[in-house]
Amino acid sequence: MIIIYGIKNNLNPIKSRLSDVIQYCMNRELGLPDDKRSHRFFPMEKEDFYYPGSRSDAYTVIEINMMQGRRDETKKALIKSLFTEIENTLGLLPVDIEIIIKEQPAHCWGFRGMTGDEVTDLTYQVKV
Repeated sequence: MIIIYGIKNNLNPIKSRLSDVIQYCMNRELGLPDDKRSHRFFPMEKEDFYYPGSRSDAYTVIEINMMQGRRDETKKALIKSLFTEIENTLGLLPVDIEIIIKEQPAHCWGFRGMTGDEVTDLTYQVKV
């Protein structure tokens, strides 16, 4: 699950393209299939979104929640890929993007009536 926060006047016009870029990077770096897109956008009023003074109104926060198991090198490659692709595709400067990866053990995930450590039919690898 990926959660994206930003000022609504800046985030709303790029939501669809940003989702495509994020999914492209998730596919390329983690091997996730396209049908595993799970993005939630939270466009906020400017007065409700506090951010560092050295950032512009384009400041965007991307929280990536995933099961533990990916190597540090894989997670770093994902972060760097996101910075590059978002800048190249949408023109958002890396200084205006914050990326946080939050990992939880598989037993803390619940989907399709089971926990993540019980699932045996994932179409992608977690340990990459």
